Amino acid sequence: MKRTLTALGILFGTLLALFLFALFYYLGVTKGISLDAKKLVLETGRMAVFDAEENPIEAASLEKDVPYEEFPPYLPKAFVAVEDKRFYSHHGFDLRGIGRALLKNIRSFSFREGASTISQQLIKNTHLSSEKTLTRKLKEFKLTRALERRYTKNEIMELYLNSIYFGHSAFGIGSAASFYFGKNPSALSPAESAMLAALVRSPNRYSPFKDPQKCLARRNLVLSLMKEQGYIGEEEYAAALSEPLPASPSEKRRESSYLSLVYDELSDLFPGAGTAYLASLRVFTAYDPALQSVLEEADTGSDVSLFVRSVEDNAIKAYHTTAGMVKRLPASTIKPLLIYGPAIEEDFISPATAVLDERTNFSGYMPDDAGGATGDYMSVRYALSRSVNIPAVKILNSMGVDRGAGYLEKMGMPVPAEDRTLALALGGMREGFTVKQLADGYATFSKGGMFAPSAAIQRVEDGRGRTLYKRDMPSRRVFSEETCFLMRDMLETAAREGTAKRLKSLPYFVGAKTGTAEGEKGNLDAYTIAFTSEDVVAVWAGNRDNSPVDATGGGVPANLAKRALETLYRERTPKELPVPRGVEKLMCDKETYKTRHTLVLSDPVAPPIEGFEEWFKESARPKEQSTKYSHPTIETPTISVKNGCVTIKLCQAEYYSYLIKRENRGEVTTIYDGAYCHDICDNSVRAGERYRYTVIPLYKGHAGEPVELPSVQIKEASPSLPEDWWQD
Repeated sequence: MKRTLTALGILFGTLLALFLFALFYYLGVTKGISLDAKKLVLETGRMAVFDAEENPIEAASLEKDVPYEEFPPYLPKAFVAVEDKRFYSHHGFDLRGIGRALLKNIRSFSFREGASTISQQLIKNTHLSSEKTLTRKLKEFKLTRALERRYTKNEIMELYLNSIYFGHSAFGIGSAASFYFGKNPSALSPAESAMLAALVRSPNRYSPFKDPQKCLARRNLVLSLMKEQGYIGEEEYAAALSEPLPASPSEKRRESSYLSLVYDELSDLFPGAGTAYLASLRVFTAYDPALQSVLEEADTGSDVSLFVRSVEDNAIKAYHTTAGMVKRLPASTIKPLLIYGPAIEEDFISPATAVLDERTNFSGYMPDDAGGATGDYMSVRYALSRSVNIPAVKILNSMGVDRGAGYLEKMGMPVPAEDRTLALALGGMREGFTVKQLADGYATFSKGGMFAPSAAIQRVEDGRGRTLYKRDMPSRRVFSEETCFLMRDMLETAAREGTAKRLKSLPYFVGAKTGTAEGEKGNLDAYTIAFTSEDVVAVWAGNRDNSPVDATGGGVPANLAKRALETLYRERTPKELPVPRGVEKLMCDKETYKTRHTLVLSDPVAPPIEGFEEWFKESARPKEQSTKYSHPTIETPTISVKNGCVTIKLCQAEYYSYLIKRENRGEVTTIYDGAYCHDICDNSVRAGERYRYTVIPLYKGHAGEPVELPSVQIKEASPSLPEDWWQD
């Protein structure tokens, strides 16, 4: 008995000590923490966002709070259904949710799982940081209790909806309703209310302008929860499910595309941060206002996206879109990244490699060129600069789709398994890529093969000027410097004389690739991706609803890219990039290339007109070298005898001179020494004699191997009768 009492005493003492420790810890952590009514209401004003010169940018205005009385009844219910279904019955904390979250956190030894109620979210949004620590949770506990004691549920809901960040610079329900639907909150439908509630978990992830499928699934989940909890009936539910998502921001509150990008990045940098915290930050960007103005003047008669980023520091200088950062089929702009760059990197091809442009059946897939297959051989340089389709598909087929897709993944462009077919060579995919992804990929060519994604935000400070974030994105190697040089050189050909030749008047290096995706009723997507040593300009024209556009990549998009480049370099010229070691320009034999379609180095003593120059990686230089000039060779000439005259017919090589010798009875005689002549006749022969001829080709003092011809016998002349023989 005594032992039992002792054990109970120890247990009680231990529990009491733990309780007192927890109490004093709680009191210590929360000392001086009190609910501030002013913080619950966001101040109307403008966020502090700065351009590349650290001048303030006119940022999004925080709209006035919307009173609870103006909310339609199903608006707050949508948030209750998905965020806090016991909101009206608890006193700030959902004990059931806390229990479930606690068990999960114990199992994972972390605070990853939360069970935040709407009241707790309001406190976090307005009073605290987003860190998941015990200290913050204790502060949140104290402030939430104070909130629940001081305000009614409707007042808490009003404060909550007016303090949420809904993405795309929409702070509060008034801004969100205006931005997404062009309405006041009082006019929102059940489906629209459900969509806004769906955004709260992750505005960037569930934005209807970034991922409509995810947004739709999340919205429909909210609607189903509203129906389950009795907030809408079956008819309202069915009608709401059929209501489409907004296709683009409302004209009533169309924001700057660049600022939208900034706010999205800010949300990613500080996930879960409260609205008040985000609004208090000082954000420094790479924004170029003059360039942005030029992009915003683009008038294509269709939707458009224009994106400009730097190469060196991976900074987004300007961005304008009428369709959002949507994924579209990349068309032929994918060829350098998927096919030509990887194939050159692995020494599978060189710019001069000859490929036959003829219709080919690849196990049921038969691609064609825009103007039909030529049936001729063409160089890789020509095929890329003119965007010929069949050679691109042939190279990808030989190299392997997975190998090419692996390079795309290194550049932040993952390719799903179902898209890994030969149609990918021409941009055939289910979803595609954004202009940002394409621009980031092309920047790799000017960055010496190193890839890093671009971003608008370069630095973030708090209100006291302390740096909270400074961009320092590590790069990873995708291509060698040699490969990048060859790709830049070939894409410069595309800009000077190929499909992007509208850029040829620019007085500095420009590489470019165009692309046009066709549909059954016309063109759906048109691109130009242009780059210098310092910047990349990506332009897309199309329609978000996939209706046809009257544009091709080499037309309107190329003109817009040119205008952007002219603005970028209005007062300077981009630097020249050096030729890297490991790359050399070689002379190749033209005749062999035309007749055999293979690459053979020219003979060092060959005349210039008989060769052509091309760049090669040292690891992929042609292994064979012609010797037809330093060691002239010819086919065996033909020899014939007629009417006592020997005729030798030379078959080829007009650029050679010839020495022809005749041997008869041990005596050697030179019968010809001169330039090429098709027929060489020797009529100084005697009847009854046998002769042997030797032909020696010559080129500028270089003698080839003597070619001995078959010996010939000169026949005796037949005796002739006098004309009046019959009279004798």
